[in-house]
Amino acid sequence: MLIFFLFAVIGLMIGILSGFFGVGGGFILTPVLLLMNTEPITAITISLLYTIGTSFSGMIAHLKLKNLRWKEAVIMGLSGVAATQAANPFVYYLNNNGYDKTVIPVTFILLLSYFAWSLLFRKKKKSIVVKPIKKWSIVLLVLTGAIGGFISTMLGVGGGFIIVPLLISLSGFNPKDAIGTSLLSVLFIVSSGFITYFIKSPIDLSTGAFLIAGGLAGAQAGAYMTVNYEHAEMKLLLAMLYCFTAMSVGMKLIGFEVLGMIILFLFLGLLNMKMAVSFITRRNKIRSY
Repeated sequence: MLIFFLFAVIGLMIGILSGFFGVGGGFILTPVLLLMNTEPITAITISLLYTIGTSFSGMIAHLKLKNLRWKEAVIMGLSGVAATQAANPFVYYLNNNGYDKTVIPVTFILLLSYFAWSLLFRKKKKSIVVKPIKKWSIVLLVLTGAIGGFISTMLGVGGGFIIVPLLISLSGFNPKDAIGTSLLSVLFIVSSGFITYFIKSPIDLSTGAFLIAGGLAGAQAGAYMTVNYEHAEMKLLLAMLYCFTAMSVGMKLIGFEVLGMIILFLFLGLLNMKMAVSFITRRNKIRSY
């Protein structure tokens, strides 16, 4: 029973960050499961199931906050679903040939490092929020969704940790709109990816249920915490999250998975604490007026 309580707590912590950053949570959960020596395909399937719950919960919250652009989300979601079907056979090829325990963690590290750099150092492009969808922008959205869908199925992530920075850097979205729009497209992607994996490699759904139970509550809370932060600060925190997650996965590759888990959980705990304190402080200020 203790292990299920632990999964619920992990789900809650990751869910808060999922709702706050619009990243589905899978890009944190999959490394955590890998650090706990879960088989890669099992970790991917559990993570996709978890991300269905957190993405739906976070999407509802961002819909209420009016941070969601429907047309763009549907375009990315449909292209992402097509890409999941291409990625699934590739992952099983890696698994059958014993490459998955190296290729998947290394891919995580490279992608997380790139997007941390992108958020920290790439210049912001002009916003296209008030402009209608044009042909060239549709192409960018289709490519963004396809990349997110392929990586989602390969790594067991929602794809939001790729889609959000791409929307910001390529399509000129502000971070809050990028987060809300990403969550809806991610919901399309992870649902397709999970069904495909579960048919081939069924898992014990109880683990996913406890993770989702914590994640659903966390995603709602995280979404509402965005009102306490400016866009620049959210980008900085997301970049830091990418850096620490990449560092923990790197520790596992060189045989220090325990140290990697300590680093990741310590950072996740501190980040959740900072967000909670900020939210409570702001609420108390509002009440004092």
